[in-house]
Amino acid sequence: MTISVKSIVRATVAASALTLAAAAYAETTKEVGGAPMYPSKNIVENAVNSADHTTLVAAVKAAGLVDTLAGEGPFTVFAPTNDAFAALPAGTVETLLKPENKDQLTEILTCHVVAADVMSEALVKMIADDGGAHPVKTVGGCTFTAKLMDGKVVIEDGKGQTATVTIADVDQSNGVIHVIDTVLLPAS
Repeated sequence: MTISVKSIVRATVAASALTLAAAAYAETTKEVGGAPMYPSKNIVENAVNSADHTTLVAAVKAAGLVDTLAGEGPFTVFAPTNDAFAALPAGTVETLLKPENKDQLTEILTCHVVAADVMSEALVKMIADDGGAHPVKTVGGCTFTAKLMDGKVVIEDGKGQTATVTIADVDQSNGVIHVIDTVLLPAS
């Protein structure tokens, strides 16, 4: 068997292409909950694969928001983890998931959604431009406050508690997800 220069060049070009593709994948695809979040997929298509967001996905389904969050957008979703939901008072999640509480669940979930594609760099600039505290108006009618604390973006909800963005800029085909460590609650 003879190896030609042409074969070596082809193999080198193929290896280079794979290396570039892997680098591009690594730069644009983040992992959340042990699963890759593909920028070509929408918010729902990605969220269902995150082991850290099974409670959020169940809540989105119970509230009837799957089609909305799979829609065109753009949306920015502050996505609480399972641990964030588990930190709520005992029985809260179970109660909210009951059909008779759909309106309350929908209000809470839509208070985690902004009708824009806001990456963290833009949010940090808005915080700075507003003197350290930027109002965040959600599709659920809540107005929260974005701030910087210890170099991280935090969102203060209507109850005065803060949620820290633990994974920022998870790019989606219809917006962006920022993973947070606390469920945001409306003032009422």
